Amino acid sequence: MIEIDNLKFAYKSRGALVLDGFSLKLDHGGIYGLLGPNGVGKSTLLYLMTGMLFPTAGTVRFEGYDTGRRLPGVLERMVLVPEELELPRMSAEKYVDVYGCMYPNFSREVYEACLKEFMMPKIERLDALSMGQRKKVAISFAIAARTPLLLMDEPTNGLDIQGKAAFRSLVSRYISDDQIVVISTHQVRDLDQLLDHILIVNNQKVLLDSPVSKIQDKLSFYDNVTGDIVTRAMIALPSPGGFAVMVPNTDGDMTAINLELLFTYVLQHPEIKLL
Repeated sequence: MIEIDNLKFAYKSRGALVLDGFSLKLDHGGIYGLLGPNGVGKSTLLYLMTGMLFPTAGTVRFEGYDTGRRLPGVLERMVLVPEELELPRMSAEKYVDVYGCMYPNFSREVYEACLKEFMMPKIERLDALSMGQRKKVAISFAIAARTPLLLMDEPTNGLDIQGKAAFRSLVSRYISDDQIVVISTHQVRDLDQLLDHILIVNNQKVLLDSPVSKIQDKLSFYDNVTGDIVTRAMIALPSPGGFAVMVPNTDGDMTAINLELLFTYVLQHPEIKLL
């Protein structure tokens, strides 16, 4: 469980509060998609969750412990994949020898399977890798750590087409139901079929906090439609064959969620309680 209570945070160099009175609770395991416009503090929030940043006020608790205290017994139960990262001058195998021991449930077998899925060659120098290759190593390590809390900031940014497909496959295969996985992303089409829960944030508020199943129960999404359904839609965006639309689910269809439609609607109507 993660409990964020009345959180405030400001970077000293900027002065203005990035987060002000922000609260959120993640009770259950699952894959959470954290969505929001640029600059609303999504990355900052992930760093605060791990205790890598310290709040100006308020608290972040994981399994009842204040993450800002950075207790070893808490840190070994969480891992973060940042959007931009540097890796040390060592081989992928040596990296596991040095850092894998910090995580009690780390699996070298899973790590090697992930690298193989990403089609990574034998790595002698991590620091010589491209951004996309570094991201593949970091994701492989994080999945193999098998921590109760896994945070990823724009994990598919920099991945090639094969890498994105491999990422989806690995998350589906190796993430367990009791893990809390929070993925902050703008690449919604890379992840929409993976997510169990949607979080949309803006202007210091959580605008939507809902399981995917509840969204599908209340709303239907259709692509490339024309005619009367477009005029009745809650939101309609042009698509190659007509319009993509979001409408109330009146006939019990469980359609795939169009995250672009959902995200746009929620940001345009923050005053409306959608679910």
